Amino acid sequence: MPAGPVTAPAPAGPTEAALLAFVRRVAADDALVSSLPLDPEGRTWLRLAGPEGSEAWLIGWPPGTGTGWHDHGGSRGAFATARGTLTEHALAARLPTEGWKTLQLADGIDRSRRLGEGRGRAFGPHHVHEVLNGTPDEHAVSVHAYYPPLPLMRRYSRTGDVLRLEEVERPGEWE
Repeated sequence: MPAGPVTAPAPAGPTEAALLAFVRRVAADDALVSSLPLDPEGRTWLRLAGPEGSEAWLIGWPPGTGTGWHDHGGSRGAFATARGTLTEHALAARLPTEGWKTLQLADGIDRSRRLGEGRGRAFGPHHVHEVLNGTPDEHAVSVHAYYPPLPLMRRYSRTGDVLRLEEVERPGEWE
């Protein structure tokens, strides 16, 4: 009897959609969001238990703060804004993860979106972006979840269409 089509097994852990549902649900929890202490000068965070072994964070963003360009070391993820407005700048291209220090980016790969309260987005394991609170006088708060838990984060600098790998951070260096 001939074998049927071979399908790849589903990846372990929560899907991108499940991570997005989780961050939206947590972002709507006013009591939890209000419990995060906010610092007028630096980001604050609280580690949360994410679904199915994922890593999750509640993050406070003072006006004018951001992450800088980074990726999530091969983890898929999602984030949602609980308070305020965040802006995400992302690259709509899959970048190689190894073997380069500087890349010339092609035209047309930049994406930008504003995420107000209750809005979120999910992303795959090769997502490169920066997240900013560009408002001059309002804190923002967001919820983030990643699976598998972040093995590393690559940090980049960007000048025009040139992206440069600056450093690789391991867990414990950002906690």
